[in-house]
Amino acid sequence: MQVPAYVEYEKATSLTHALSLLAKFGPEARVLAGGHSLIPMMKLRLAQPETLIDINGLTELSYLDSTGTELRIGAMTRHAELLGSRLAGQHFPILHDAERVIADPVVRLWGTVGGSLCQADPSEDLSAAFAALEATMVIAGIEGKRTVPAREFHIGPYETVVGPGEILTEIKIALMPGGGSAYEKVGRRAGDWPVAAAGAAVWLEGNLIRTAGIGLTAVGAPQFAAREAEESLIGAPATQEAFARAGRLAAEHCRPVFDQRGPVEYKRHLASELTVRALRRAVERARG
Repeated sequence: MQVPAYVEYEKATSLTHALSLLAKFGPEARVLAGGHSLIPMMKLRLAQPETLIDINGLTELSYLDSTGTELRIGAMTRHAELLGSRLAGQHFPILHDAERVIADPVVRLWGTVGGSLCQADPSEDLSAAFAALEATMVIAGIEGKRTVPAREFHIGPYETVVGPGEILTEIKIALMPGGGSAYEKVGRRAGDWPVAAAGAAVWLEGNLIRTAGIGLTAVGAPQFAAREAEESLIGAPATQEAFARAGRLAAEHCRPVFDQRGPVEYKRHLASELTVRALRRAVERARG
């Protein structure tokens, strides 16, 4: 049976306490949120932290609310809580779309939004959804908080801008009228990592697309975003022709690799097709 290497364990009682523990134990300490990614990696010795700092008790980081101008999601919000939030679903149905296809109910009950984002798996679903929504990440350290655009949060596979002494605390999304969003995914089986997935968020003025965001995952899109496809939509009519053009650009500018989930050309095809589907459904939702 695979078991992790020996590790010190500390349970944080507050965000301030967690940050002080990170400062005390240094860069070899790791934060434990839901643990669904970190613990298996420790069992395989792919991760060998010297100290685990458990933040599962930090209810101050578990919330979903609105300030009137933005939706705020605490990093310790469980996937099931985000899926069950009427507030999140009302403003950004892409989040419910994505959560429905993440893992299984058991994982969603304990896994956290912030933990998934910080794991930074290149096939992670919420990273694409938040990229499409151009969310903002709030990161706390001993010296205070800083904000980072979602599209600058990931710096490579399994790497983020969160420093050794920092913790992701919140995700913020601006609320704007006239918007709709959707997420489309193809996986080998229910709850699996995607072969490819696409998220779209659009805001309309009449039949014209005022602004648009497209997120891609599992296909090597830089920072999970399809910028060229987005740019092609700005000011364009919300038509099938515009969606098809965006899909072609999304496929052209992503960088999928051959692996057990499929060949490169198949993944490019999915990037195009899923972008079109997500855009179509996002526009339908924007029109009400």
